[in-house]
Amino acid sequence: MNPITLLIIYFTIFMGPMITMLSSNLFIMWIGLEMNLLALIPLMINNSNPRSTEAATKYFLTQATASMILLLSIIMNFKQLGLWTFQSETNNLIMTMTFISLAIKLGLAPFHSWLPEVTQGIKLKVGLILLTWQKVAPLSIMSQFHELMNPKMLILSAMISVLIGAWNGLNQTQVRKIMAYSSIAHMGWMVSILSYNPSLTLLNFLIYILMTIPMFMIFHAHSFTSITSMSLMWNKMPMALPMISLILLSTGGLPPLTGFLPKWAIITELLKNNNPILATLMAMAALINLFFYTRLIYSTSLTTFPTNNNSKMYIHHNHTKTNNILAPLMILSTSMLPLSPLLL
Repeated sequence: MNPITLLIIYFTIFMGPMITMLSSNLFIMWIGLEMNLLALIPLMINNSNPRSTEAATKYFLTQATASMILLLSIIMNFKQLGLWTFQSETNNLIMTMTFISLAIKLGLAPFHSWLPEVTQGIKLKVGLILLTWQKVAPLSIMSQFHELMNPKMLILSAMISVLIGAWNGLNQTQVRKIMAYSSIAHMGWMVSILSYNPSLTLLNFLIYILMTIPMFMIFHAHSFTSITSMSLMWNKMPMALPMISLILLSTGGLPPLTGFLPKWAIITELLKNNNPILATLMAMAALINLFFYTRLIYSTSLTTFPTNNNSKMYIHHNHTKTNNILAPLMILSTSMLPLSPLLL
C-alpha cells in the first residue's frame, strides 16, 4: 500500500476515538466511531484473499448495524429532549438501544459472534488494533453514560461474556481465536464493574492493552498463528519461551503477576457491593481462562512436538528482527503488582 495512504489510514484510526473521547456532543461521538470503522477496513483487505474479504465484510455489516442503532437512539433522544446528549430524563428504551449498539461494537456477549471470526480472518497486526484501540471509543461512551444504563443489564451481559469467553476459548487451536475469546472475557470483567467503579474499568482496560501488545508482537515477529506453529518456538526463539509463558499467566490473572491486579480489585469491589454470586462466577470463569493459557504454555515450553530434522536447525540462523520496545512492555505486563497501592 502507498505510504501516504497508509499514513492517512493510521491517522484516521488514531483520530476517531480521540474525537469520540473529547466530544460531549453525541453526533460528533458517532462521527468519531464511523471514522474508526471505515479506516480499519482497507487494512483488513490490504493483502486481498477470500478470508480477509469475508472478515472485512462481516466486520462492516456488524459495525454498520451497531452504528445505525446508535444513530437511531441519538435522534430519538434529540426528538425527546432537544439535546445532543443523554440526560437522566432520557427514555429507558433509548439507553437500552445505546447499550446494545455499544455491546456490538465492543464484542460483548450475546453480540460477540463476529469478533473471533473477524480476528481469525485478518493479519496479526490488524488483529491487535481490532482487539485494543478499536475498543477505546465505545468503552469511553459507555463509561460516560453508565449511570443512565440499567445496571442489571450491564451485569448480565458481563456475566455471559466472561463465561462465553472462557468456555469457547477451550477448544480453539488458532492463536487469533484464542486472543479474541480472551478479549470477550476481559470486556466482561470491565463491564461488570462499570456501574460500581468506572475507574477500575479504565485500569483493567489499560492493563489488558499492556498484556495484549507484547503477546501480539511475539506472534507477529515469528508468524505464529496456531498452537502447532508455536510448538517450534523452543527452536526459533528460545528466549521468548519464559517471556510468553509469563505474559500468558499474567493474562490469565495468576498472582503475583500484573494481570492479577484488576481481577483482585474487581472481585473485592463486587463483594463490597453485595454481589458475591457474580464475583464467584467470574473467579471460576477466570480459572477456565487460565486453563487454556496454560495449554498454550504447555505446547510451547513444556513439550517437544514431533518435528523433522530440518526444523531443528532454525536456532543456528541469524535473527535480524530486533525489538527494543518488547522488553519494557514485558516488564510492565508481568511485574506491576507491587504498584497496586499506588494504582488503587
